[in-house]
Amino acid sequence: MIAIPAVDLRGGKCVQLVGGDYDVERVRLDDPASVAREWVHEGFSRLHVVDLDAATSRGHNTEIIREILHNAGVPVQVGGGVRDDSRIERLLDEGAEWVVVGTRAVEDEDWRGEMAHRFPGRLIIAADVRDRLVVTKGWAETSRRNVIDFVEELRGLPLGGVLVTAVHLEGQMQGTDLPLMEDVAEASAWPVYASGGVSSLEDMRALEHRGLAGAVLGMALYTGAIDPRRLAEEFGT
Repeated sequence: MIAIPAVDLRGGKCVQLVGGDYDVERVRLDDPASVAREWVHEGFSRLHVVDLDAATSRGHNTEIIREILHNAGVPVQVGGGVRDDSRIERLLDEGAEWVVVGTRAVEDEDWRGEMAHRFPGRLIIAADVRDRLVVTKGWAETSRRNVIDFVEELRGLPLGGVLVTAVHLEGQMQGTDLPLMEDVAEASAWPVYASGGVSSLEDMRALEHRGLAGAVLGMALYTGAIDPRRLAEEFGT
């Protein structure tokens, strides 16, 4: 079980959103690359970088991502608006260890399979979830696909893992959706990483007990709800 700090990018800044709402920012920091370096300094051995502008087709933060990848010194997974093979290839070439793909991987089964086999072990499929239904396009659209059914469809693909975000709890620091995460972990053939609402060491231990491979943390770290050193000591590697 590993703790993975999130570095979410919007308009060239590092931000944290509340409840999956792009209009509600609680955290906004000017130097994302410095933030990434600080998490590594605190003892974390993996980072999660998301381009929120690319995810919502509002622009991109390509140069900042490139800077983070070149200087992180630890494995980095990158996502947000990854919808074609050229972007996957570019991110991997620039140093990403894994690329997180969401909307197109959910909507296009043929593309998902082709990319998984072209980049074996390097893709993490993102299933953003609200009321157990998968949401896409930066959380703006809700599909009719149950997340468990979707995860079971991924069996047989050479993936690097599955990232499940409880969008309804994102940034709220009310605890994560343990029943959801446990069910996904049981259904998945691949390591499952939880995101959304993780707010304490107890949440981390509960996820570990339920078979999760790791958790992406944002708001709890940025607001000091969890001491980063303690978290890194117990779940940093």
